[in-house]
Amino acid sequence: MRKKSNMSPYQTIWRWHFYAGIIISPFLLILAVTGSIYLFKPQIEQNLYKEYYEVKAQGEKLPASEQIEEVKTLHPDAQITKYRPGESPERSSEIGISTEDGSATVFLDPYTGKSLGELKPEDRIMDKIVEFHGELMAGTLGDRIVELVASWAIVLIVTGLFLWFPRKKDKLSGVFFPRFGKGKSILRRDLHAVPAFWITSGMLFLIMTGLPWSGLWGTNFQNLMTNSGAGYPPSIWTGDAPQSVLKTKEIADVPWAAENLEVPVSALEGYTPVSINDVVNIAEREGIDPSYTVYIPEDEKGVYTLSAFPAKAQNEVTMHLDQYSGAVLADYRFDHYGIGGKIVAMGITLHTGTQFGFINQLISLFICLGIIIVVLSGFYLWLKRKPKKEMGAPKAPSIFKMKLFLLLMIILGILFPLVGVSLIVILLLDWLVIKRIPALNKFLGAE
Repeated sequence: MRKKSNMSPYQTIWRWHFYAGIIISPFLLILAVTGSIYLFKPQIEQNLYKEYYEVKAQGEKLPASEQIEEVKTLHPDAQITKYRPGESPERSSEIGISTEDGSATVFLDPYTGKSLGELKPEDRIMDKIVEFHGELMAGTLGDRIVELVASWAIVLIVTGLFLWFPRKKDKLSGVFFPRFGKGKSILRRDLHAVPAFWITSGMLFLIMTGLPWSGLWGTNFQNLMTNSGAGYPPSIWTGDAPQSVLKTKEIADVPWAAENLEVPVSALEGYTPVSINDVVNIAEREGIDPSYTVYIPEDEKGVYTLSAFPAKAQNEVTMHLDQYSGAVLADYRFDHYGIGGKIVAMGITLHTGTQFGFINQLISLFICLGIIIVVLSGFYLWLKRKPKKEMGAPKAPSIFKMKLFLLLMIILGILFPLVGVSLIVILLLDWLVIKRIPALNKFLGAE
């Protein structure tokens, strides 16, 4: 490797890549492992809950109202919160209930009315996996940590590409494939850098399609999409759009694009509500994907909300019905989404591995396994290069001397606020603490 001048950006960028990797790699490993598992949620849950899911098709199904009455017999004090008819003749119905002990789902044979069992949210293994993946099972704090890790992973990718970029353009070894005959030191470097290059685009895709779920960046991006006019076109409403402070995500689990959709009110308060059977008939009439769920109104002004976010983004539907007349008050589908909403919706189904079925799962699994390999090879590379009693970070000029790199970090800090905040904290820590303690300064390899 040619010798770099004192003012070369190479050492500075290497240093930032090094510390970003050391700090976020454990979390990236967690995200990659949990993500790999969650990709196969359909297959895993089908095997785990086979006795709850599978029924034998035998004639006509019982009306939805009779199924709900069967559940009320089992739980007379429970409030019925939702009804899911099942997407195939061999699939059980699901009735959501709320009791003093919390919420649960009752699985029912729709042909006999027999209960197949119950599951609480905390009993679902995949719910725990996704909670660990998105929040590290630490609530809001965990969500912010995951968002911070995802945002800094972009810094890791940008700096890594700079370090990987070939200086000798006629040399492909060490760039697109490892060098096996150049000694252990070079091979260790290549086993980190080369796989990292091959998964870069996939890793960046998973990061960017995961960020819309985050609490800070995702919420602000979602609000921006809604408030910019890219949100909800007038055509989805029957009549004028409601002036409601209640958002659809507060009453139902709906597709990302519909979470901020205003909830209308039922206008015929005091009349007899339509039957759940009528709601099911409306869903069939409107051609809603059979995987939909009906959310029951919580009060006299509430609406029935039908939500379907199946494997393919193009089949997403969010619909509000007047609980007294059954009139469609809002019908919001993929075709109504703005370009941003469509991109996010497609990104989410690709991220979770459902858009193109098993091949989608395999490609996403390949990316996750690549991330695991890159993290572990980077950690091994550090252990082998690390001097005793030092972190082993490359010595480099201050970031303030590298104007272009500093500008890049500022741009990333603006685009991803948690990067900006953490960058300020790091620079203050370096100026106020590290540079004033010689032993710490030496250990961290600062200049």
